[in-house]
Amino acid sequence: MRLDKFLSKATELSRSECKKILHRGEITVNDEVIKDGSVHIQADDEVLWAGEPLSVADGSRYILLYKPDGFECTLKAKEYPIVTELIAVPEVASLRIAGRLDVDTTGALLLSDDGAWLHRATSPKRHQPKRYEITLADPMTADEQAHAIKQVANGILLEGNSEKTRPAELSFIDETHATLILTEGKYHQVKRMMAYFGNKVIELHRASIGTITLDGLEMGECRFLTDDEIGQF
Repeated sequence: MRLDKFLSKATELSRSECKKILHRGEITVNDEVIKDGSVHIQADDEVLWAGEPLSVADGSRYILLYKPDGFECTLKAKEYPIVTELIAVPEVASLRIAGRLDVDTTGALLLSDDGAWLHRATSPKRHQPKRYEITLADPMTADEQAHAIKQVANGILLEGNSEKTRPAELSFIDETHATLILTEGKYHQVKRMMAYFGNKVIELHRASIGTITLDGLEMGECRFLTDDEIGQF
């Protein structure tokens, strides 16, 4: 790979900015100052910028992030910081999200730079179960809970949709806390489903995607998926 291309991939610098740092002698390859961006480097070469090592991604990455509240699942920051700011890997800007979460929703978020895998991970044909933990604004009586559980299991017709939701599994922990397992991902689906029963979701957390859980992660932390986890999609 050409050195100038390597620099643009390993940093967020433009090509012209890469030329400037090369010209200033800030780049070394195997302890030798290199100013020519056309020089080809090998995978085992040590490239430093002002003494700091640089690297680029080797193959595709598959990442699980424990998303905190207050982060957007977008490519560019708007009102809130973006989730990729929490991930320290080379070429983080190349990562894309499979199944976005709202700013105020926490939990499991998958990211990758493998386009085909991302397509499979978000395909409705996969029927991958996603488990959500819900906190409701208003308490629901035992009769209301039983009614909601039955309705959700049969599918409900949300406002603006022409087809019912897929059968899903709803269970209640107490009057204001529930879990919901979905195998689809319509727009704001969990919140809209609870609104169907006249209630409002005030806290929402995605606990798992398929067999992928957040075990061992603290909020804001991430890890690479295992081969078995990648193979789910």
